[in-house]
Amino acid sequence: MGIAFGSFDAICETAALVVCPLVGSSQGIEPTCYSRNVEISTTLIFQPSTCFVHIVAIIMTIIMILHVRSKYTAVGRKEIVMFFYLFAIVEFLAIFLDSGVIPTASTVYPWFAAVYTGLVAATYTCLVINGFVGFQFAEDGTPLSLWFLRLSSLVLFGVGFFLAIATFKNFAGFTFDKTTGLWIIYILYPLICVVVYVVSQLVLVLRTLDDRWPLGDILFGIGFFTVGQVVLFAFSVTICDAVKHYIDGLFFFTLCILLSVMMVYKYWDSITKEDLEFSVGSKAAVWEVKDPLLNANTVDYSEEESTYHGAPGSIVGGMNGATMYGAGSHGYPPQGYGEREMRY
Repeated sequence: MGIAFGSFDAICETAALVVCPLVGSSQGIEPTCYSRNVEISTTLIFQPSTCFVHIVAIIMTIIMILHVRSKYTAVGRKEIVMFFYLFAIVEFLAIFLDSGVIPTASTVYPWFAAVYTGLVAATYTCLVINGFVGFQFAEDGTPLSLWFLRLSSLVLFGVGFFLAIATFKNFAGFTFDKTTGLWIIYILYPLICVVVYVVSQLVLVLRTLDDRWPLGDILFGIGFFTVGQVVLFAFSVTICDAVKHYIDGLFFFTLCILLSVMMVYKYWDSITKEDLEFSVGSKAAVWEVKDPLLNANTVDYSEEESTYHGAPGSIVGGMNGATMYGAGSHGYPPQGYGEREMRY
């Protein structure tokens, strides 16, 4: 059975998605083959291998956030870090939903699944808006740019949450067997966002950057994302049967999504340059000091210093300092050292 527009039947029979226990029928849709469970302290943990990938994803996302925050003057730093925050929250919530820590029969499961759906929509919205930050339609890091990003993500979170909970709870004209709205926001909308983001970054690299190496990061990201979709929706049951239910397509899908997000970070890092004048990193800066004293008109004191037997000059002022550096004394300017300019 092929994937039909607006229907979760074929999708949920192949992959154990978060929304599958709540759509299709009053009992949800059970996948044909899914990863075996493990029991820990009398608690059944579903999808243990996938949950392990979720934990790894959270750790890697924290590392990427720390790296982004360390680039104090990079373009789009505040915008891209919000994407990673949202992704980390999605992965954290997925641990409880995929593992069954929040049971599907629980009364709170539909609400958490609706929040998860809204967060997924907000995350992809944040990604696609980050794709346009490099075009500088609004100065990055300004309230206009940040609040546009936040409000847009919040709006899509609200849309995703409403469509999900309305479908799960059967109100506002939505029911568990009429899932077109949920299908669009959960399946179709992320694909559209990824396509728009990739196209915008290809235009940015080809038209504004001299370096073509970032194209490799984009291609790897597309590759991981595509492989994850194909494995999940086409080969999940085949993989599950072949490895005797130890893992399924959801494991590889989650892993590929993590690799895709890591490529987003790698791409952003490769196209942003930090202004070393304001960086606080460990890289040593090379300074060149321009001083009017060091020019052709400066008097050479090498011989004079060897014959001068007066009081030593003071570098902090005072009487000796005034005597040594006073107006016209030994060729120094009347106002002291003069202006200095430091640059790289």
